[in-house]
Amino acid sequence: MRCPLLYRFRVIDKLPEEPNAAATRGTVVHAVLERVFDVPAARRSVRRARSLVVGEWERLLAKRPELARLFTGSGEDGGEEGGEEGGIDGARLAEWLTGAEELVERWFSLEDPTRLEPAERELFVETRLESGLRLRGVIDRVDIAPTGEVRVVDYKTGKAPRSEFAGEALFQMKFYALVLWRLRGAVPRRLQLVYLGSGDVLTYDPQEADLRSVERKLLALWDAIRHATETGDWRPRRGRLCDWCDHRALCPEFGGTPPPYPLMIQPRLPLDDRARAGAAEAGTAEGGG
Repeated sequence: MRCPLLYRFRVIDKLPEEPNAAATRGTVVHAVLERVFDVPAARRSVRRARSLVVGEWERLLAKRPELARLFTGSGEDGGEEGGEEGGIDGARLAEWLTGAEELVERWFSLEDPTRLEPAERELFVETRLESGLRLRGVIDRVDIAPTGEVRVVDYKTGKAPRSEFAGEALFQMKFYALVLWRLRGAVPRRLQLVYLGSGDVLTYDPQEADLRSVERKLLALWDAIRHATETGDWRPRRGRLCDWCDHRALCPEFGGTPPPYPLMIQPRLPLDDRARAGAAEAGTAEGGG
């Protein structure tokens, strides 16, 4: 939806991307907010939650050692600074960790975890529509009221977007609601976006008509993906996020040339499993998350 050519680079070409500090921070913060609920309600304190940040960072770094590059200092002469193992700049890392801790602490001013008992955390959901299209994603949190009403909650570590840009995040939430509706037979009562960067909580109460509209949009999107896959016609869509794209040098919008299209050797073949999986998740992208 954001840029067909970027979709191709990520899903079909599988081009590598540099680690991103904001996205990595989001991963760490999400992990902490999931683990907050591992202990009884009385022990869910700001202090304990902040103390989890370093451990979650170290756990993530062990899985993805390349993330250390985010904090590798370079002096004017090209030499490394910081003096820590692997060239990590200790001051930069400490500042980044403090920022993550502050986001975790802000969450406590927006929601009270001592009064919450989530039914699900980091819930993987998957369903198949009547058309055969498979949808799947991971929901940050699902709350179920004593009356049975469902609330879908998603954490965002950035700031709440201006109203004209709010549709993308809301579409993600409606996507989750659609999957849950198809799986469980009931439309979630509320969708809630918690923006830790700005301290905003946005809510939306979906109707069945909303979710049917999302389903139609997804089917149209899938048709467009299949057509582009068969023809190789992946067009760039210039937008406000282009300045942060890792693939600008390959984008025609900025004078670049994409690499040879890998699927044109045998045109009109079905998508392989990896491309299908990425397409099915086209409506769920964050940041994330």
